[in-house]
Amino acid sequence: MSGGDQSLHGLVHDATIVLCCGTGGVGKTTTAAALAIAAARAGRRTVVITVDPARRLASALGVNALTNEPQPLHGWEDEAAVAGGSLDALMLDSKTTFDQLVAREARTAEQAERILSNGFYRNISSALGGTQEYMAIEKLYDLHTSGNYDVVIVDTPPTRHALDVLDAPARLLRLLENPLFRTLMLPTRTPLRIVGNALQGLLRNIARTVGAEVLDDAVAFFRAFEGMESGFRERAHAVETLLGQPTTAFVVVTTLQRDAIIETRYFADRLHELGHAVNGLVINRVLPKFGSASPESLRIRAASLAVHGSPAGPPGLSDDARQAAVTLAGRMRVHAALRAIAVREGELAHTLGALIPEAAQCEVPLFATDIHDLEGLSVLADLLGRSEDPSPGAD
Repeated sequence: MSGGDQSLHGLVHDATIVLCCGTGGVGKTTTAAALAIAAARAGRRTVVITVDPARRLASALGVNALTNEPQPLHGWEDEAAVAGGSLDALMLDSKTTFDQLVAREARTAEQAERILSNGFYRNISSALGGTQEYMAIEKLYDLHTSGNYDVVIVDTPPTRHALDVLDAPARLLRLLENPLFRTLMLPTRTPLRIVGNALQGLLRNIARTVGAEVLDDAVAFFRAFEGMESGFRERAHAVETLLGQPTTAFVVVTTLQRDAIIETRYFADRLHELGHAVNGLVINRVLPKFGSASPESLRIRAASLAVHGSPAGPPGLSDDARQAAVTLAGRMRVHAALRAIAVREGELAHTLGALIPEAAQCEVPLFATDIHDLEGLSVLADLLGRSEDPSPGAD
């Protein structure tokens, strides 16, 4: 896709993974759902997953609840839908995903049970910082490699947390290589009675801080974990490779509000630092252009009408005519203000496009009501996924 495209048509048809990112409240969840509908209508087997703590995807898709397993959705089809397309959705449950990962990587069922029943594991699998982010990537990887889907679309948490999702594989690799982790693994490989004095002192200090019972659970966890590090390491490398594939696309959703623009610039810069590109830029809730007249010319016309309707205006005008001129002047001032906002938004949109020239840019107009059902999503799906080169006479 080239910068300046007015839809995400190429992405909808070609990408195998799409990560929708953006700050809170810009319409990211709605965009992810609409892209999923567009992909399904294009004949692709599609799954959309949300890791957004606000969990709005279920309501946007018109279902009561989503689970950690793909759930088929219906009602998205239209007359033009290509045969073979399908749409599933799920909401990440990081604890369940972590349990499934442990069961898969364990060498035996007994090893898996020792870990899953361990108190230390139960705490870190649900409360450890970064767990949700890494499990989101794990789920994405599982869905992609299952062979059941042509495209996986991910509704990520707000921008800064989305970066945590992208960095999760590297953080796991750093953990596995961390000297402290290797130190804590030592008691699993060496009888504690012959471990060095320094390590015994470290363990005694940890026990005084967190309690002997917690330490026992931790040591038991690392003992049970022995032999699984290589599997986790290989998975992390595979996930990093997957995120770097040319068919993995990053779509940034924003509005033309100041805070959203700042977050968009920050995210694009950080994404580039991580070696990725922004493939799509969706600018949401853009005002209509309100014509082509300049705001200044509209203000001049409003001032002229105001004079026309005032007592100092042309003699011989009826009261009704003067009142009509005053009313029209007020409306013209409103038109001038709206046109000024539209011009400013056009400049901001151009600036954003220049900052991310490689991204296909799609502007979504401000709808009369919020999009909260499949009917509204269908309209947005058509806008985001329409052909970049419509045939003559096409709407």
